Amino acid sequence: MVRTAWRRAVALGLGLAAVFGGSVLAQTSSAPLFSTCGKGDMAPACHAIRGDRASGWAAQSRAEVFARHGMVTTSQPLAAQAGLEVLRNGGNAVDAAVATAAVLSVVEPMNVGVGGDLFAIVYVAKEHKLYALNASGMAPSGATPEHFASLGYHADPKNWGTGSGMPQGGILPVTVPGTVWGWDAMLKRFGTRPLKAMLAPAAAYAEEGFPVSERIADDWRLLNALPTVGCCKTLDPDSVAVWYPGGKPPVAGQIFRNPGLAKTLRLIQAQGPDAFYRGEIAQAIVAKSAALGGTMTAADLAAYKGEWVEPVHTSYHGHEVYELPPPSQDWGALVMVNVLEQCLPVWAPGQTLARLGPRSPLYWHLMVEAKKLAYADLIAFNADPDFVKVPIERLLSKAHARELCAKVDPRRASSTGPAGEADGAGDTIVLSTADEAGNMVSWVNSNFSGFGSGLTVPGYGFVLHNRGGLFSLDPKSPNVIAPHKRPYNTLAAGFVMDGDQPLMSLLLMGGDMQAQGHGQALVNIFDLGANLQMATDMARFRHTQVPNRLVLERPLYDAVGKELEAMGHRLGPPDSGAMGGFQSIAVTSPGDKAKRVYRAGSDHRKDGQAAGF
Repeated sequence: MVRTAWRRAVALGLGLAAVFGGSVLAQTSSAPLFSTCGKGDMAPACHAIRGDRASGWAAQSRAEVFARHGMVTTSQPLAAQAGLEVLRNGGNAVDAAVATAAVLSVVEPMNVGVGGDLFAIVYVAKEHKLYALNASGMAPSGATPEHFASLGYHADPKNWGTGSGMPQGGILPVTVPGTVWGWDAMLKRFGTRPLKAMLAPAAAYAEEGFPVSERIADDWRLLNALPTVGCCKTLDPDSVAVWYPGGKPPVAGQIFRNPGLAKTLRLIQAQGPDAFYRGEIAQAIVAKSAALGGTMTAADLAAYKGEWVEPVHTSYHGHEVYELPPPSQDWGALVMVNVLEQCLPVWAPGQTLARLGPRSPLYWHLMVEAKKLAYADLIAFNADPDFVKVPIERLLSKAHARELCAKVDPRRASSTGPAGEADGAGDTIVLSTADEAGNMVSWVNSNFSGFGSGLTVPGYGFVLHNRGGLFSLDPKSPNVIAPHKRPYNTLAAGFVMDGDQPLMSLLLMGGDMQAQGHGQALVNIFDLGANLQMATDMARFRHTQVPNRLVLERPLYDAVGKELEAMGHRLGPPDSGAMGGFQSIAVTSPGDKAKRVYRAGSDHRKDGQAAGF
């Protein structure tokens, strides 16, 4: 019958649609080739039903990666492969981390670059010891509350948290970048390869170009950066010239070249960090700042140095969890898990997080409430310890966690403070590396917001970060802006140890998502038994403290959203883009090279991969 209808239609000069309606026509029409399901690219495949894995947890996106000799995991495959190549050629985990981060500065330029910040924790196998680096930026000489007030910027009564009154774009939130100093310091102390060699892959990608990957293309959006007074209403023309070839952002698969950044990297290769902090690049940074009314001086750049610091820690289920100290928000993750450990018997007698399970509304309610308590401590105390005494030992004690238990109602969402508005945004890269000698690195590098301040240094192809946007203009805040002070910093890099042996690196990027994301990952692994890939594939929440707003991923929203709203939680629209990106490497039998195995996971919400050999 079908064949007869077809012949009749052909004889009458009719198309298939005349016989079968529009459905057949749709099936035979040309769909976009290799669709990314982005805007204007919604092929029929974008409405397909997802298949399950053939083994293990059906919803897991992919398997963990296992390797014996070395491992790299991060948010972009070209960067991961650059780090892996360093390991294959005899470099160590620190060498690979620098090479990976440098390539990320080219291929994921909105999130990281030479104009940003760096923190890292390094496990040195021969010493069985962790070292932490703070290469975050300091405010320039003229960054005072009085200067900001003269430009019309004052504390915002609607924001009692970080960034109160601070412009988030333009030259005013720019602090002295620490990335280049940090790359060099890491290599000089623990690396085996020179900075020049580790920047070579990045310089080549900047010169030759690379095809933009899918999630990165989606994130490729400049922020308004001008004018300085009353910021921010318009884009920086220097940024448009570099980042919007042909006047618009590149799409997935489009080759993007950055000759200005190639020049910057070649100068650093030839002259070392002095090129950035004292030489030609420094002069260009100061000129850009001065042209916009900024206060950064040549002396600010020349005097910059980061510092080696002691990581802070707590125990959780018998493991020692280490995070970055102030001014990083990272230690909030330790408060969060301390509260869960100490308060769950009070909040839900006879229960554990494992017994409640991740399909229970009560499980999520208590997780969110623990996060709120941790971030209340962060807002109250976190600041540059060179300027303010942060009582970190007390805040990380189990006794302090027990004192917080009474602040939570197991049946009702708590208030975080006066009704207000503030954004917990921030974009970052994280990466982890491990080598044949047993060394491991947990690394976080960032411009803060996507494309940082929105300002590009003309001729040099990089943006200046806007980390100073996290300072406060409230004189009562420990985080109030001051010259040469480091702001409250959302960057987080964690590590888990068993005695003097490493267990895993712990990284989850994304503004104020980072410490609460670390807490969720620790629960996924140590309470629920997830492997590293499961730990990142599992649905997450993101809670923003000042507006007291809770965001869930869609499947989690569908499962428990109504119940959480009934408990008083203020839910925003479901959003996976807000959940950051997890990267982690774990090691089994770390003390026995013959039996040692690295295993890694990489967040499916990003473009990246874990790769080993």
